[in-house]
Amino acid sequence: MVKIASGLGRSGVHDFVLIRASAIILTLYTLYLVGFIATTDITYETWQAFFSGTFTKAFTMLALVAMLIHAWIGTWQVLTDYIKCALLRGSLQFVLTSIAFIYMFVGFSVLWGV
Repeated sequence: MVKIASGLGRSGVHDFVLIRASAIILTLYTLYLVGFIATTDITYETWQAFFSGTFTKAFTMLALVAMLIHAWIGTWQVLTDYIKCALLRGSLQFVLTSIAFIYMFVGFSVLWGV
């Protein structure tokens, strides 16, 4: 039986779908932000009002989770391809995935602090 090393997806196809779905979510979020910036005179008040809206908060949370999934699978794929030493690969994967989790949790705390 083949063991799934990434731990996030059930198979290569599942990882492929997660990577593509998270990339689409991140692209849509980027377009959403660029659209707001391009059509609004940015001041502190407008920026705070934009991020205090429920839709923007929910979309930002979804984008943060998508970033975590994308980074987790992408890190595993790149490190598996290029780092052959299991100890070094595991250590790097732990550190980089921990950083991605920290980004997500800090993003949540900043987002709900508005």
